[in-house]
Amino acid sequence: MTTIDYSVWDHIEARVERMEAFMKKGEEIEKSLTESRRKLAEAQRRVRELVSASTPEAKADLAKAQEEEKQLKKEERSWEKKMEEHRSEEKKMPWNVDTLSKEGFSKSVVNIKPEKEEETEEEKEEKHKTFVEKYEKQIKHFGMLRRWDDSQKYLSDNPHLVCEETANYLVIMCIDLEVEEKHALMEQVAHQTIVMQFILELAKSLKTADQQYQDAFNDELESFKERVRGRAKIRIEKAMKEYEEEERQKRMGPGGLDPVEVYETLPSEMQKCFDEKDIQMLQDAISKMDPTEAKYHMKRCIDSGLWVPNARADEEGDKDKEEGDEPQYEEVKKEHQ
Repeated sequence: MTTIDYSVWDHIEARVERMEAFMKKGEEIEKSLTESRRKLAEAQRRVRELVSASTPEAKADLAKAQEEEKQLKKEERSWEKKMEEHRSEEKKMPWNVDTLSKEGFSKSVVNIKPEKEEETEEEKEEKHKTFVEKYEKQIKHFGMLRRWDDSQKYLSDNPHLVCEETANYLVIMCIDLEVEEKHALMEQVAHQTIVMQFILELAKSLKTADQQYQDAFNDELESFKERVRGRAKIRIEKAMKEYEEEERQKRMGPGGLDPVEVYETLPSEMQKCFDEKDIQMLQDAISKMDPTEAKYHMKRCIDSGLWVPNARADEEGDKDKEEGDEPQYEEVKKEHQ
């Protein structure tokens, strides 16, 4: 009885992650190119407005605008070159799913002539890509079949599907469905994935398989589904951590501190001031605290953007420090909720 070699899953996932990183890079280049073109259009508009300038000041502005236009054109060409290089690299990239198992599915391959020489990884990937592009619709159809008889008949009518490429595609399909929380569909496709493993041994007895084979099939199916759930959970947790870190970076205040983290370290009486958005309450709370502690917490509030000093405080800041006055604040940036 053969079993799936799960040790290669990490390689499959790594290839998927590399593809996702490559696509993200392409999106960033495209975004930068669009922004560069927007800035260039704005600079060209300014040049047109100033081209008929007559005063020395206007002529100086024109020269400045023309220099900016020149630099932006150079920047645009640079991003266009990067985009061309990225697209060229994309055309050369193999499909993002590697071979799942070299031996695990060997008994499921039919009508395949022995290879004279072992294929390179690039050749395998290109073969996989070509196969999936040609038969993706049929593979998905097989993945959704429920009855043993239907599976047997469909594979008998389409023997080219009984191969490693189909199994690989179904594995990634299972993980994607679990990540999307389509659990019932994942279990359905998982069933068909294991069918590919057992197909030759059970081809003549899919409907009347003896208990030994039936038990082995069920054990392998449950093991496979658990591994799919585990892999999907890891991917979801990783995505959540990345999202949380992105949100944390967005929240960062002018001093590089996270307002949520700063709020959680404040004394309860200061937290209440933020909850109530009461400036006078905050000033009263500060006046009752140790000056060193109060200064420490207020600096962190400002550095995190939790509180923003008002214009008067900015102008008279030096004077306030000399006289020891408490700073005034015009607005609460309550972002801890």
